Amino acid sequence: MTSTTIGVSCHLWRFPLTFWKDWMDRFEAMSILLAVVEAGSLSAGARRLGAPLATVSRKVADLEKHLGARLVLRTRRGLAMTEEGRAFVAASRRILEELDVAERQASGEYRALRGGLHVTAPIAFGERHLLPIVMEFLKEHPDINLRLTLADRQLSLADEHVDVALRIGHLTDSALIATRLGTVRRVLCASPDYLARKGVPDQPDDLAQHDGISFQGFATAPEWRYRRDGVAFSIEPRAKLSVNTTQAAIQAALAGIGIVRVLSYQISDHLRSGALQELLTEFAPEPLPVNVIHAPADPLPLKVRCFLDWIAPRLRAQIAC
Repeated sequence: MTSTTIGVSCHLWRFPLTFWKDWMDRFEAMSILLAVVEAGSLSAGARRLGAPLATVSRKVADLEKHLGARLVLRTRRGLAMTEEGRAFVAASRRILEELDVAERQASGEYRALRGGLHVTAPIAFGERHLLPIVMEFLKEHPDINLRLTLADRQLSLADEHVDVALRIGHLTDSALIATRLGTVRRVLCASPDYLARKGVPDQPDDLAQHDGISFQGFATAPEWRYRRDGVAFSIEPRAKLSVNTTQAAIQAALAGIGIVRVLSYQISDHLRSGALQELLTEFAPEPLPVNVIHAPADPLPLKVRCFLDWIAPRLRAQIAC
């Protein structure tokens, strides 16, 4: 430790306890304000924090009084930030992120394999491929606690405090760090029962005369796109049934309701058993990339680096099968 560092440290210790309490109260107020803004209202923020609404409202009001500026405006639709509020929220987010890094460094998370990890993946892929790898990782590293969120929607790494996410499809956020694991195919299929009743389409144009099963509500739903002579085009069957989960769409296809487009890993067992039959393979679009992503960090916590090093080669091997 240099003499300058010793001097600074001794100087910091001279601050009274009220100084540190004021700063802790300010950090708490920043955290509360961020939760309220991200949730969209005071009541929703209070529920997210598990705190009484009156306490949350008072903390925000006290912060505005301390700053001498309005940060949020209460409207019938929820909250609207003032210009001062937007600037303060952005600064608060940076400060709290830096504080979080400092605390994690001090606690040894950057030097030791311990602490919590939040990981997310699509439901079917997570259950089939990621979960067995995660369980083996936890056996090897008993001081890690891992939260695995399986959802057919893309969680925000920042808003949901996600450390690592597995994404299927083309990435849109160039600020994230991505590791390519492989690709998965978009598969068009139907049950033999349906095809016996309605016929087998020979060309994508034939789909206009067929019943289709669509599912919406998440970004990984495969589009009804095809390739012919190097040119991409889109044709959809008639919407016989629309659902909001992949599993529901697959069950409907197995029951002979119509044709469905899913990802290859989601119905590989059904294709092998003959319960579903793949269609129009010669017109299939380009496969979708599979990536594991995380937010940039310097340094990257050792637990995150170790987890990435553990899952990447194992997932590559499974996807390649």
